Formats: sequence, C-alpha cells, structure tokens
Amino acid sequence: MKTRIERLLLALLLLASPAAQALDLPELMALLAAKRSGEARFTEQREVRGLDAPLTSSGTLSFAAPDRFSRKTLAPRAESMEVVGNIVTLTRNGRTRSVALDASPETEAIVESVRGTLTGNAQSLQQHFRIGVLGSAEQWTLDLKPLTPRLQVMLAGVRIAGRGGELRSIEMKMADGDRSLMTIEPISGVTKQ
Repeated sequence: MKTRIERLLLALLLLASPAAQALDLPELMALLAAKRSGEARFTEQREVRGLDAPLTSSGTLSFAAPDRFSRKTLAPRAESMEVVGNIVTLTRNGRTRSVALDASPETEAIVESVRGTLTGNAQSLQQHFRIGVLGSAEQWTLDLKPLTPRLQVMLAGVRIAGRGGELRSIEMKMADGDRSLMTIEPISGVTKQ
C-alpha cells in the first residue's frame, strides 16, 4: 500500500514540476521565434489512395525568419520549393514556376502551417487554423485544424511535433484520405541569429 501512495506522490510532484508544465500557444511561439534560422534533413512518407506502397522522398529544409523557407528534395529526384515573402517558386525537371501565395489561399494556408510554426508567428497560424497545443517545452505537439470550408475541402489537419525550438515531424492529413509524414533531423552547427 505504501509503495502505491509513494508512486502517487511522485506522479503529483512530476506534474507540478516546471519541466512538465503544459505549454500554451504564446509560450510555444516564443520558443520557436527565438530560433531565427535553421537547416535540417527530412524523410517523407506519403500515403496516396490507389497506391500499394507509400512514396518516399528525402532532402533538406531551411528557413530564415521572417519569411524565407525552402525544401530541396534530393531523392527520388531533384526538385525544390522556395518561399520568399508572398512568392513560392517551384523547380522540377529543369522548369521553374513562380506563383503569388495570395492567388491560392489554400496553398498559402499550407505554407503558413510550416513557415508560421518555424518562425513562431501565431497570428499567421490563427488566420488559417484552429490551434491546439499539447505537451511541454521539452516535447510538444501543435494541432492545426482548418478554419474555412474552402480549406477544409482540401486539408483535414496538420500535426507538428517538436522538442524545444525545433520541429521534429510534420504530419498532413488531406481531406481525401491521403497522408504525409515528414520526419526532421536538424543539422547541427547552424548558428542562431
């Protein structure tokens, strides 16, 4: 009996400790905003209806606050996406195309789910999503649910997980049942500004 009481007291002490305190949105955004730039490697698994096996890709990610984000896919074939301000530039098979994000509100929302999180921009996230935060500063999850019916037709939700000021995974669930899970490994040695 005594050991059960001791375990209960230990659990209560752990819950009361600052390290285990629940993180709220302003605290998480401040933690993320403190990191002004970064680089990482990614591996992404995409599950697409009608395909027997997931599609796998890998490459690098980089960002620099306040508004620059890029994804360079190295395998299975080279392609890139770079967002600077309101312009997204896609390069694939030697062709480059640029589009203004405000011309496609759905694309803007998906880009902002990642860029807004990386830069700790709660206002940008709140324009497009209902936000839920779980966990502590050591390990957290950010759940983003689309606000507008127009976006809900395309995107069911985004779940971003991280540790401290770093993103470690991004899961996107599309409204049609397709899903992608990107695991992220920060590249050490990148300086914080």
